[in-house]
Amino acid sequence: MGVRPPTDDSTDTPETLAFGIAALDERLEHADLGFPADVETVRAAIGDEAVPYDGSGRTMTVAEALDDVEATRFDSEREFLNALHPVFEAQRRNSAPGLFGRLRSLVPF
Repeated sequence: MGVRPPTDDSTDTPETLAFGIAALDERLEHADLGFPADVETVRAAIGDEAVPYDGSGRTMTVAEALDDVEATRFDSEREFLNALHPVFEAQRRNSAPGLFGRLRSLVPF
């Protein structure tokens, strides 16, 4: 998933901010991790990576996400991403600000 970042007239900002499995997929491109892999191998390779799970930039580590996954082995990168997708979605839903939080974010002080 991704959202457009705030406009600040700078040309060096990305087109979108990735979060959830899209952000995790970007991190996998630079990780020394191959599949198939078990949970402990993934945890050792990228467990400390903080991954944003919403457009506001709130994060959780891969290790935290793995704690909520039932699988113990991933045969492919796609299988790994599919297993973590519901974890990021649940975290996003559970941390979404309520009406008061949204109104408070609109106040400039």
